[in-house]
Amino acid sequence: MITDFKPGRHNDNEVAPELAGLNLEDKADGPGAAAMIAAGVGVFMMGLLTVLSEMSEGIGSFLSDFGGNIGVGSLAGKSTISVIVFLGLWAILHFAWKQKDVDLKKAFYIGLGLGVVGMLFMFPPFFTLFKG
Repeated sequence: MITDFKPGRHNDNEVAPELAGLNLEDKADGPGAAAMIAAGVGVFMMGLLTVLSEMSEGIGSFLSDFGGNIGVGSLAGKSTISVIVFLGLWAILHFAWKQKDVDLKKAFYIGLGLGVVGMLFMFPPFFTLFKG
């Protein structure tokens, strides 16, 4: 698990020479990790909704209506739901990890992986394969 990373505060061997003279306060890494993972989930959600919208006319219609049917089709619903998921997950993870040190590298790669898969799902040659 990502929060099991706690052998010592940040597990840093040394402070970067550029920062050593600043005497900066040591802060938890959890809020940064929360933002990275939530961003990846938000992009993944946008891609997933894109594929689902292509697969099902009913889902596409729902997403058009959910976004207020403002002339951009299901895009408004996809983006609205994706932003809600991103903000909700960010808030939950932020409050759960705000005082914890987590493995930032692992959080970065999780967020990056989810973002790349989400972008693949939004790539037209990919999502048109699922046209219903």
